[in-house]
Amino acid sequence: MTYDEIVEMAEEAGLPVAYDHFSEGESPDPPFLIFRFPGDNNFSADGTTYAEVTALDFELYTDYKDPELERVIETILTSHGIFYDRSETWIPGEKMYEVLYEMEVLYADSESE
Repeated sequence: MTYDEIVEMAEEAGLPVAYDHFSEGESPDPPFLIFRFPGDNNFSADGTTYAEVTALDFELYTDYKDPELERVIETILTSHGIFYDRSETWIPGEKMYEVLYEMEVLYADSESE
């Protein structure tokens, strides 16, 4: 997947979307979605990177528990053939829930496709 394809996939939820964070003062009211690439797990063969396997996180922020919206995100990921792990936490200082979807994707920049 390219960066643009990941953005398009995230935007399917119909929520405000940003990479890593919204600029200070630009953060929308919840719900919103953040995505990031926290690392990689590349596959190597013959001493070189054979496939770029990139960790991808979708972070869904809501001000109340919203199982229906979580199902929307999960349906989007499943429709793109993506296996994910899900966890959630309450962030007391922000008074928001974070539902974290962790996955790996085969990453390609747009020039190498």
